[in-house]
Amino acid sequence: MKHFLRMLIQVCLYFYCKFLWRCLKFVMRKLTGRCELQRICYNTKPGASRTMKIETSLKDSKSKLLQTSVSVHFDAIEKTIEDIMELKKINPDINPQLGISLQACLLQIIGYRNLIADVEKLRREPYDSDNPQHEEMLLKLWKFLKPDTPLESRISKQWCEIGFQGDDPKTDFRGMGLLGLYNLQYFAERDAAAAQQVLSDSLHPKCSKFSKAEWEKKRMDKAIGYSFAIVGINITDLAYNLLVSGALKTHFYNIAPEAPTLSHFQQTFCYLMHEFHKFWIEEDPMDIMEFNRVREKFRKRIIKQLQNPDMALCPHFAASEGLINM
Repeated sequence: MKHFLRMLIQVCLYFYCKFLWRCLKFVMRKLTGRCELQRICYNTKPGASRTMKIETSLKDSKSKLLQTSVSVHFDAIEKTIEDIMELKKINPDINPQLGISLQACLLQIIGYRNLIADVEKLRREPYDSDNPQHEEMLLKLWKFLKPDTPLESRISKQWCEIGFQGDDPKTDFRGMGLLGLYNLQYFAERDAAAAQQVLSDSLHPKCSKFSKAEWEKKRMDKAIGYSFAIVGINITDLAYNLLVSGALKTHFYNIAPEAPTLSHFQQTFCYLMHEFHKFWIEEDPMDIMEFNRVREKFRKRIIKQLQNPDMALCPHFAASEGLINM
């Protein structure tokens, strides 16, 4: 009975607040002569703050046109904006900036939805060793990470040197599908020096070219050791969940002036790899068994950063060149 009453009160409060909000919007429209979309565009700076407010306003609208505007095709955005202006009785000649601002917001909103679909498609595609393209990507990953060491054969214990679990990496991609391979190759190719350094630092002393004394001198003892490729796939999972949950909207709406793309997502992965590596060193875990604890602490740290509407995960390294557009 208490549970029922609690739910009833929550439902009543929801509708009461919604009613008050609609009344407030009506009063503000009469006082300012502007609809909510106008007030947001004119009073909020470009970026995540504006786009997220516009997205919420459109989704919560009573109008079917406004509700569906966040999921139209790119080619239909201009027509959709014209329809919204007509519905709201806004003269585009008197308010030209509104159409421009709405277009920028819709490009980001729809682009984010499309990016989720693109990323999901890659995640669901399994690695196929009979697919020449998949095999080529995997071999390129080795070449980018170990340019001076030839791979003796496709099935080889050498794969452990870059952090795979066995002699055939295809089994390690099961969780994230091709997405994990795409991200690892992007990092290794676009920021080769940094990727090779992270790989070198991640190696356990017994697998490293450094002597134990040299590792101690570099202040990198065995606690830092982890499997580079496996962690890369794990960080891919983190980036994927941040994307799907909407947490990355803050970042993408601040860095992408139009639609965020797969390259933006991969660049974000590179940033997360950099940051996780530094975080792992700072945490100084006793052994690899602490990985889940460190990863969860790192995830909470990133989410907290992304709660700031002005936040942009802006790494300044090679993989980000040409992608950051503040």
